[in-house]
Amino acid sequence: MVVGAGVVGAACAYYAARSGLTVTVLDRGPVAGGTTGAGEGNLLVSDKEPGPELELALLSSRLWQELAEELPAGIEYEAKGGLVVASDAAGTAALRKFAAAQAEAGVTAEEVPADRLHDLEPHLAPGLGGGFHYPQDAQVQPALAAAHLLRASGARVRTGEEVTAVLTGAHGEVRGVRTTAGDLHAPHVVNAAGTWGGDVARLAGAHLPVLPRRGFVLVTEPLPRVVRHKVYAADYVADVASGSAALQTSAVVEGTPAGPVLIGASRERVGFDRTLSVEVLRRLAAQATELFPVLAKVRAIRTYAGFRPYLPDHLPAIGPDPRVPGLLHACGHEGAGIGLAPATGALIAAALTGRQPPVPLAPFRPDRFGPDRFGSDRFGSA
Repeated sequence: MVVGAGVVGAACAYYAARSGLTVTVLDRGPVAGGTTGAGEGNLLVSDKEPGPELELALLSSRLWQELAEELPAGIEYEAKGGLVVASDAAGTAALRKFAAAQAEAGVTAEEVPADRLHDLEPHLAPGLGGGFHYPQDAQVQPALAAAHLLRASGARVRTGEEVTAVLTGAHGEVRGVRTTAGDLHAPHVVNAAGTWGGDVARLAGAHLPVLPRRGFVLVTEPLPRVVRHKVYAADYVADVASGSAALQTSAVVEGTPAGPVLIGASRERVGFDRTLSVEVLRRLAAQATELFPVLAKVRAIRTYAGFRPYLPDHLPAIGPDPRVPGLLHACGHEGAGIGLAPATGALIAAALTGRQPPVPLAPFRPDRFGPDRFGSDRFGSA
């Protein structure tokens, strides 16, 4: 049984069903009604330093390519690549060092001198210091990807049912869940509840310090292909790795097959506050037009907010919870959940069937957070 019908939960259902298991997916809202529906669909290796998350991202990159062939074209998989740009020579040198370390881990990164940036992106602002092209970066339409994964899994999907308790046996082992529509019995429960993963963990008596990290996206009117790649400024990588609760914005600009340009990215820990922030939108617009001056005369037709499921060490919780037999976690991916979904699903399926996982599970252990180590005072909402 999978709790959460976002793209991570859908991937868990898909790979579990492919392994021969019967799967039920529950969600208190609609399919992709949480973080997935508010995502841009980024499938990135470019923003990850060598380590467990990058290993997971490289596996997911390969699996997304397979899924693009297996699922309908409607998921809008686009292997368009990413372009990371620096404003000056010092920034370019830092990108060069970062890319060299990534290359040793299997990432393809190609340096682009300042005078060749316009070959890749004709509308980029002049005077930039240089950049790196990442051909492995890609994009999907996240809500459609989740829906098609669920459909292809053959799982029974029950939406509009909130989980109110995790049922356990005499020795504390999972026996199913209680929902607003009644009890459902299963020997395993996968917590893929995204930003609410900490709440589901608490229902089972486990501690998982997932917190919401709010972000806004600006959406422009449909345009010809003004932006060809996912393009972002070098400081985006530092923002992704930061644990600060304060507002951070860094330019991330990308076109879509449908025409609109998506503009991000902001991060701040303000709980589940969905209040529209004019300050954030101004910053995003200003930073985007610094990268692409052509956007200054383009209309922004809407904006939306979402909550990234943040864990203090920036790694997701994936795999069995040794504190509660039968409970598995697949949450806490922050802004990388869409990109990391297939690898997460493959890891969960391996754990459920006793197979060797495709990458080591140890870095993602759900019990690595103790209440004394990451208490609410330090990582509470700002």
